[in-house]
Parts: sequence; structure tokens; C-alpha cells
Amino acid sequence: MAAGYCEFINNVSGAERVAVDINPDVKLYAKSGVVVHQIDAERLDDVLMKSHFDVVFMSSFLEHCRSREHVLRVLSAAANVLKPHGSLLILGPNFRYCYREYFDFFDHHLALTEKSVVEALALSGFEAKLVKSRSLPFSFKSRMPHWTWLVRIYLKMPVIWKILGKQFFIIGEKVV
Repeated sequence: MAAGYCEFINNVSGAERVAVDINPDVKLYAKSGVVVHQIDAERLDDVLMKSHFDVVFMSSFLEHCRSREHVLRVLSAAANVLKPHGSLLILGPNFRYCYREYFDFFDHHLALTEKSVVEALALSGFEAKLVKSRSLPFSFKSRMPHWTWLVRIYLKMPVIWKILGKQFFIIGEKVV
């Protein structure tokens, strides 16, 4: 969901991989084998089969929604396409830890924390199974090098997340 430049979907394996994004250029970035739908995320369940997918992933997306109601429509659409007990993985900037730079992006509309997203999940038919208030840095656009090997080390050392992590990571499970 909100596939962007397809960095994630192009690097995962699965029997079926689907990229959804409103930007028509997403088709230019999707690798062979990735099905692309150019639609609003809240319309996900209009084009994809209901109760079909095991996992839906979104990264740095919910803060772009224009209202809390929009967030709920997006989460409900994700619930509709997930199988019972399917997982919704959400990565996003945590306003609590990046409030100084959060609105440096003109298209950020909502200030969200892990707590507000967990509440929205509950309202949309999910139970939070894993909640990490800090995971990745706010952005990889910094003076720090972002070599692949350095990122791998960072991911293996959650103690560092408490210092540099400014994004939440949440796994919600579709309630049956």
C-alpha cells in the first residue's frame, strides 16, 4: 500500500505481490512479477479480492492522509482484503520523537504516534500484536552513511533504536 518507488515490494518474495499507489509513475519502478494498481489506498478493496492476502505493508503513509476518517477508511480497506488473522504491518514517523522535523514535509497532514495508530487499528477491525514506538530513524537523508552493511547492523541492534529510532513499527492482526 502506497508503494512509492517500489523499494519494498521489489525486494520481498511471495506467491503474489501487489503494489498500490495513486502515482502513475509507480508502474515505472515495479519489477516484473509485481501487479500494480494506480488507485487511492482507501479503494484497495474495490480492486483486490476480499479476504485474500496474508499481509499488507505500508511505510510512511498514514501521515499523508488528510483526516482521521481517511486513516480509518484506509485501514478498513486493508482489513477487507486480508484473510482472517492476516497481518497489517505499519511503519511510520512517530510524532513523539520527530516533532521538530515532522512538518518539514508539506504533505504531512496528521501527527501520529504509535498510540494513536493502535487506537485506529482497533476501530478498524485489528488487534495490535506488536508495537515498537521506535525502530528506524526518521529519514535516511542525513550526514550519516547509509551503507547496506551499516543498516543491517542497525537492524540487529534494537538498543540503538532507543537513541536513533524515530519511526514506530506496528503489526496489527485482523480480528475475525
